[in-house]
Amino acid sequence: MRFGVTFFMQNYEDWGRYDAKAYERPARTVDWQIYEDGLRLANLVEPLGFDSLWTVEHHFTPYTMVPNPLQFLTYMAGRTSRIDFGTMVIVLPWHDPVQVAEEVAMLDNLLEGRQLTLGLGRGAGRVEFEGMRIPMGESRARFLEALEILRRALRDETFSFDGEYYQVPQMSIRPRPRSGAALLDRMYCAWGSPETVPLAANAGLAPLFIPQKSWEEIAAEVVLFNSVRADNGWEPQQPTIVCWVYCAETDEQAWDVARQYMGNYVNSAYRHYEIFDAEHFEKAGGYDFYAQVARQRASVSDDVALDAFAGVQVWGTPERCIEALRNIQRTTGAAEFVGVFNYGDLPVDLAEKSMRLFAEQVLPVMQREEATVVVA
Repeated sequence: MRFGVTFFMQNYEDWGRYDAKAYERPARTVDWQIYEDGLRLANLVEPLGFDSLWTVEHHFTPYTMVPNPLQFLTYMAGRTSRIDFGTMVIVLPWHDPVQVAEEVAMLDNLLEGRQLTLGLGRGAGRVEFEGMRIPMGESRARFLEALEILRRALRDETFSFDGEYYQVPQMSIRPRPRSGAALLDRMYCAWGSPETVPLAANAGLAPLFIPQKSWEEIAAEVVLFNSVRADNGWEPQQPTIVCWVYCAETDEQAWDVARQYMGNYVNSAYRHYEIFDAEHFEKAGGYDFYAQVARQRASVSDDVALDAFAGVQVWGTPERCIEALRNIQRTTGAAEFVGVFNYGDLPVDLAEKSMRLFAEQVLPVMQREEATVVVA
């Protein structure tokens, strides 16, 4: 089984200044320091034996500061020689899909045969849609049109498209992607809303889960996803699973750190997505699941919500981490894991210590594991 690492570049300490719009005050931690710490860990991914390096796309808040995932991956591609790369995700409605196709094709050539996995999504952050000047309620339709353009551009020597949101004249992108059809086979979709499951399955995308619910709920969506694929006469797809990790010498030490800093990550996600405000999801249209989550979140305490997230992630001694990963794999049928080792305002020294211990004692075990498939 493959195991990658992803980087978010969070500036959690800057939320207070951001919320107050007190930009006349200096940041407690400057953004370049966040990047310096993140790159310190990213430079360990290949030498420690991990299989791949991933990153996200977000804009305008301290939540995660990677506005261009392909740019970050291109930089890391030039610093490595073995590992593969992935996005989790490129938010298609925010971009000109032709330009996305060009950037993907260019990185695919620069990788010289290494694998690029394209995780794609439609986005759910109001601040990002407003900043990109794209109506949030158009995200699903824009996603499907942009996905079709991306596929045509990467697959066909020449292509055109005439849709509601995008009109593309007959054209060709250069350079042509090196991987050809294999690149299209490695397109994944990340979602939170269950309504997206049949949309992603019918679109021929593979499932990528960035956990927003229990592993059992994710497993049920994998079964639903593959039932839709079966209706189309397609083989089942195993998901890629993202999980938060803290590996330590004792379970007690690991839980203390995981509870605090994974909790800070969740707090940051709530603030970025405005999870406490159900009304704006309802007004946007097409975000009923997020509105439901917002209403449910308002009914529980912060401690309960944060413990619920951190408790099911991968933390503890190497032995406990192995068992947690095996349980997630058996439950969801994951084919590949992507670990988040640095989150919230976790000190970089602690993140590196965890990452090194995991790479030494957990990674070799998991890379030997068979990826069993979930059976309905």
